[in-house]
Amino acid sequence: MSKEKDVRILAYESSCDETSTAVIKNGREIESLIVATQIKSHQRFGGVVPEVASRHHIEVISQITKEALAEAKVTWNDLDAIAVTSGPGLVGALLIGVSAAKAASMATGLPLIGVDHIMGHIMAAQLKDEIAYPALALQVSGGHTEIVLLKDPVHFEIIGDTRDDAAGEAYDKIGRVLGVNYPAGKTIDAWAHQGKDTFHFPRAMMEEDNYDFSFSGLKSAFINTCHHADQIHEKLDKYDLAASFQAAVVDVLADKTIRAIKEYQPKTFIMGGGVAANQGLRERMSAEIAKLPDAVKPKVILPELKLCGDNAAMIGAAAYNLYRDGQFSDLTLNADPSMELPYADSMLN
Repeated sequence: MSKEKDVRILAYESSCDETSTAVIKNGREIESLIVATQIKSHQRFGGVVPEVASRHHIEVISQITKEALAEAKVTWNDLDAIAVTSGPGLVGALLIGVSAAKAASMATGLPLIGVDHIMGHIMAAQLKDEIAYPALALQVSGGHTEIVLLKDPVHFEIIGDTRDDAAGEAYDKIGRVLGVNYPAGKTIDAWAHQGKDTFHFPRAMMEEDNYDFSFSGLKSAFINTCHHADQIHEKLDKYDLAASFQAAVVDVLADKTIRAIKEYQPKTFIMGGGVAANQGLRERMSAEIAKLPDAVKPKVILPELKLCGDNAAMIGAAAYNLYRDGQFSDLTLNADPSMELPYADSMLN
């Protein structure tokens, strides 16, 4: 019996402030991963400036394409497809990656695969271990906070979404109040481990019978607490502030996700997105799932920390699933800053 041919995909990711390329073999093996970060360029502004991000993507994308091929020790002839994040994200930034991928596809004749950015974050788990379906994902990043049900590798359904601020966005906004450079999540997480939940900030929507989230009230309560303290010249402990904020975020995320696991009983639980690197959240989710009865306890896959942020490896992993499903794009592929995850028509009963 002959062995199936290996499938190699060159992937591009440029949805925000990271320009990344990768070569992924069979949707599971990272043969190369290059990430050109722009964090230092955006720190002075306290967040990502879209025009600046787009210019940086243009400057490096050709070079990191060469680097990805060289690191993987492959040529264009060894590839089977070109993949790219086509949305959601910053439209100008997305266009750079889409244009580069389309040019590569046109020049080489290799098929083109447009990938949903959120699908990529979720499929970062596939690069660590095999996902058993159905699966349930907690996707937590600067732009999105969602609970997603996966029927199979290419059909997803969002069962819980944020009504306002995403969790990662709230981290960055309260980071500014505390004087933490963008991106603030890693520092706030570290401080939280040194403090205690003494402020007891609100846990919005935790008692409601749905899987949606809201973090704007928490953000406002945090900012108001700090501003009031400034007005009366009271010094607040930054570690306790961080711990109190993080406890409120993690309580809501964990509570709703565990309820969803009990209802849908997935075979695998996944976390994805930048906030999936948060140690407090990783520890809490692992501990809560460990308490579940064996009958409903899913396999847990937490992606490697380097794959929680934006990267092309996750796009290559998701693209492999689309490749196997015969879902290709043509040269009319365009950036879609409001792209929605592919909906599964017939989800679990």
